[in-house]
Amino acid sequence: MTTLVLFDSLVAARRRLDAALAAAGRPAGEARLLAVSKTKPAALIREAWHLGQRDFGENYVQEALDKQADLADLAGIAWHFIGPLQSNKTRDVAEHFAWVHSVDREKIARRLNDQRPAALGPLDVCLQVNISAESSKSGVSLDDLPTLAEAVLDMPQLRLRGLMAIPAPAEGLAAQRAPFARLRRALEGLRERFPEAPLDTLSMGMTADLEAAVLEGATLVRLGTAIFGERTAKH
Repeated sequence: MTTLVLFDSLVAARRRLDAALAAAGRPAGEARLLAVSKTKPAALIREAWHLGQRDFGENYVQEALDKQADLADLAGIAWHFIGPLQSNKTRDVAEHFAWVHSVDREKIARRLNDQRPAALGPLDVCLQVNISAESSKSGVSLDDLPTLAEAVLDMPQLRLRGLMAIPAPAEGLAAQRAPFARLRRALEGLRERFPEAPLDTLSMGMTADLEAAVLEGATLVRLGTAIFGERTAKH
């Protein structure tokens, strides 16, 4: 991908997000792009940073650590871990990321809390909800969500910011909106239950369903293909 193509892709993605916010009657800037950079080279991330992108999402811990080392000179870059998280990877994530979107059980949250260096301040986390109740996907159930949220809120090195979900694919705007609406209502329920918590984040929506997610209140939209093109096979 050339710099010019990347520039055009980022401009188009930002315009699409701005148009979706306007259509939803929401203020400009109320949602931001999280560029999903998994499998993409550090050089391409550097180009995106020079074009004003600051938030990047990674799924694979070692790949992300290698990129972070290559890009350590970039000021203001924020690394988000958005993939399934295994217990043996929590220390690396706790030490090298600003956000984790995929906390789905107390064991993982506890390890992240215990392994987060105090000097870095609390780690921003979203709880991943299995919003479509798919057996093949990670995520806490809606029934178990309040219990997990309460546990995380008691962990001083974690800052619970909101919820994340990856719904089952759906055709049509109404069908796409339905699971996002369930996630929004779940966040509203947590806000009522825990009014002191900084629950301001809905990490939802990707290239295929950005508009539906924004209509239901997304604040972080995870775009990979729309920014970087088709995914590169991971070796």
